[in-house]
Amino acid sequence: MTDSRGFVRAHTRLSPVPLVPEILLHQAEEAIALWEQTELSSSDRQPPPFWAFAWAGGQALARFVLDNPSLVGGHDVLDLAAGSGLVAIAAAKAGAASVTAVDIDPLSLAAVAANAAANAVTVTPVERDVLDEAATAAVVLAGDVFYSREMSTRMMSYFRRAAAGGAKVLVGDPGRAYLPASGLRRVAAYEVPVAATLEDAAIKHTTVWQVTVD
Repeated sequence: MTDSRGFVRAHTRLSPVPLVPEILLHQAEEAIALWEQTELSSSDRQPPPFWAFAWAGGQALARFVLDNPSLVGGHDVLDLAAGSGLVAIAAAKAGAASVTAVDIDPLSLAAVAANAAANAVTVTPVERDVLDEAATAAVVLAGDVFYSREMSTRMMSYFRRAAAGGAKVLVGDPGRAYLPASGLRRVAAYEVPVAATLEDAAIKHTTVWQVTVD
């Protein structure tokens, strides 16, 4: 796809995030139709367009960061599996020294760039799988990443290494199937409005967890 940022803008609408209305995102209304459009616009098989929606875990984590700016203020922050960049944008607004948003989907990084520009903040998009690399950021943030057994295992391995190295690691999750049973400490909870076409309820009880070092 030659104009990823143009594709993002053409197939979404810039609108406020329900739980975090001070942040605007390019958001789609219907996932399947958008996924079909991504397939038609590329010769390669495309991942689901996670970048086009404000997922519950990201909303809760973004709200927590904005309400507790000392968590990220003056620190280098990594938003892992960034999707739309919602959490990265919240960290930048809260005064992070630098914010890096990592994802493996090129359209996600185009969305991050478009959304950061719409919110007048600086976020560095990185297209790479970093889960086997050393964790170097002082703060690691991730929303809605426990959606498969393999991903949950890899994420927690990365999170634990980061926490053991002294990083503060926070994860937003609305009770996904592969939420780990240990290694997490609850720090906040929210009732998050979500798109009815994406979830099994209009409001998701969503928890912000801090990864602990066992």
